[in-house]
Amino acid sequence: MSTFVAELVGTAVLLLLGNGVVANVLLSRTKGHDSGWLVITAGWGAAVFVAVAIVAPISGAHINPAVTLALAVAGSFPWSEVGPYWVAQILGAMLGSKLVWLLYRKHYELTDDKDLKLATFCTAPALRGTFDNLFSEAVGTFVLVLAVLAMAAPESGLGALDALPVGLVVLAIGLSLGGTTGYAINPARDLGPRLAHALLPVPDKRDSDWSYGWIPVVGPLAGATAAALVYGALAG
Repeated sequence: MSTFVAELVGTAVLLLLGNGVVANVLLSRTKGHDSGWLVITAGWGAAVFVAVAIVAPISGAHINPAVTLALAVAGSFPWSEVGPYWVAQILGAMLGSKLVWLLYRKHYELTDDKDLKLATFCTAPALRGTFDNLFSEAVGTFVLVLAVLAMAAPESGLGALDALPVGLVVLAIGLSLGGTTGYAINPARDLGPRLAHALLPVPDKRDSDWSYGWIPVVGPLAGATAAALVYGALAG
C-alpha cells in the first residue's frame, strides 16, 4: 500500500507542477502568460525532479506506466505489481490535474481559447499524422527509458532513480524532441488529465480529443518496450 500511495502522490505532484507551468504560460492574465516553450520545458523538468525526489525512496518513483513496463520487461520489477502501479499513476495524474484546475480556475474563466484550455490538461500534435505522432512519442520515451535504465543500474553510481538526472533527461527531450506532439512520453501524464478534462466542469470547454488520446498511451509503451530490449542487449 505504501508504494501505491507513493506512486499516486508522486504522479500527482508531477502533474500539479507540470501542467501548472502549462497553465501559467497559456491561460489569460497569469503572471507567466505567454512566456513560451522554454518555460514549459524547464517547468516540466523541474516537476520531474521534485516528484522523483519525494517518492523515490518509497516506490522507486516510476511515476510513469512506460517506466514501470520497461522495468518489468527488463526483469527489474515484478509483473504482479505493474497493474497496481499503473492504477496509482493514472489516479495521481487525475488528481494533479484537478488541483491545477482549482488553482487556476479564475484564469480558465477568463480564457476564451478552448484548445488552450485543453492543452493545460493533455497533449496534442503540432501536425496530425498517426504514424508520425506515434513515432515521435515512441522515440521520446525510448530516450527517457534508456536513460532511466542506465541510471538505475548498480554500476552507474546513482541511486535507483536520482532526481536531478531524470529531470535533466526530461528537459533535454522537451527541448529537442517535444515540438511535434508536446512529448507526453508518459501514458498517465496524458490519459489521467484527459479524463479529468472530460469530467471536470471547465467553463466553455471543448471535447477531450479522444480520437488522438490513444497515441500518447500506445507510443510511449512501445518506445519503453523497445528501450528495455535494447538496454538488455547492451548490458547482456
